[in-house]
Amino acid sequence: MSLKEYKSKRRFDVTPEPAGESSHMKPGAPLAYVIQKHAATNLHYDFRLEWKDVLLSWAVPKGPSLDPSVKRLAMQVEDHPVEYGGFEGIIPPGEYGGGTVMVWDRGTWSPEVPDPDAALAKGDLKFTLHGKKLKGSWVLVRTRGYGGNRGRSAWLLIKHRDQYASVDDVTVQKPRSAASGRLLGEIAAEAGGEVARAGKGDPAARPQRAKASRVAAAANGRKRRKA
Repeated sequence: MSLKEYKSKRRFDVTPEPAGESSHMKPGAPLAYVIQKHAATNLHYDFRLEWKDVLLSWAVPKGPSLDPSVKRLAMQVEDHPVEYGGFEGIIPPGEYGGGTVMVWDRGTWSPEVPDPDAALAKGDLKFTLHGKKLKGSWVLVRTRGYGGNRGRSAWLLIKHRDQYASVDDVTVQKPRSAASGRLLGEIAAEAGGEVARAGKGDPAARPQRAKASRVAAAANGRKRRKA
């Protein structure tokens, strides 16, 4: 596991992202877990698990689901430094991943398998999350046949059936940062980022657009009936 790819994609004299010079896990310390909501070219959620001094990372386009029947695509990306788990702010436009980043959830995780390395190699990692928003048993399963991109492996992030499973949309019901309590638009506004672009990722804006669509559809229906 290496941060070489992570470092090669970033200019640390321009971006405030951590360079990852001190990613060393303390013996016996709980393993960190974080999800960062990222309003980049496309809104997505970056799912990260600490393992062997780095954050193993997957980009989840639709975010996590508490519904065990829902399988969420998770594209594996480069390892990130452990310090990255605390990053919330703006990646400047034109830089890799440019946009607004929120610490959407954070906490710790524990493997449900005796050998996580073997499970990762096999493509079937079962684990328990102890986050502020996500809890209980989950699995990451590597998949084939769709979702591949430039050699990246595609996985599925799935919630196991337990007391924390639900059909509620946690991304809509709990949209604020687990670190600062802010929405994406507020983070962008306070850091001088692209507020309008970031704000589109806040659930408060989605019902308004959905309502406008319903109103327009109803108006069109009335016109057709009159015709």
